[in-house]
Amino acid sequence: MKTKLTSHLVHSAESGFSLLEVMISAVLLTVGSLFLLSVFGLAISTSQASQQDLIARQLASDAMESIFTARNTSQLSFAQIQNVASGGIFANGAQTLLCAGPTYGIVGVAGDTSSCTTAAGTVCPNGGVQCLTEPGPDGVVGTADDVTLSLSNYTRTIAMTQLTTGTPPTPIPTLVQVTITITYTVPNLSAPKNYVLEEYISSYH
Repeated sequence: MKTKLTSHLVHSAESGFSLLEVMISAVLLTVGSLFLLSVFGLAISTSQASQQDLIARQLASDAMESIFTARNTSQLSFAQIQNVASGGIFANGAQTLLCAGPTYGIVGVAGDTSSCTTAAGTVCPNGGVQCLTEPGPDGVVGTADDVTLSLSNYTRTIAMTQLTTGTPPTPIPTLVQVTITITYTVPNLSAPKNYVLEEYISSYH
């Protein structure tokens, strides 16, 4: 009896995994691998979106700063800080990111735009739309392997709104709301994103 029991235990230990166990393990391994790949893809997408968001924020801030600087230095009269439709100089609606022209030196001015150039002095691709120069494999900006990143997927809208007070509304001639909207597309997102910056600018400085 003792000999038979020992033989049965040895046979059970050597029986190995069944086909069902192997299949379940394979399914679990596949599901785990797919999950890791999806997390990796999401991390890459989030990183790209963060970079696009940072660029949009900087574009809006630069445009707003240029308007305030032009007002403070009397480069522009307060009456000119309006959209063309209201008698000012700023283009109505969304505009591609061309650089400031020679007359005013401010982005978004109707009829006063120039093609943008790279750090090396060449015209940016896509019709001279603003571009960024990033370091290539050597990690140094200004060398032959630099990468040019076009901002053709961005548009900028500069909207001026005359503020009012009271009922019925009475315009405040010395105060205007400036709203800068940067609209841009992000990989893997079907709808474009918007970054909006609002400030109030007065005739006093």
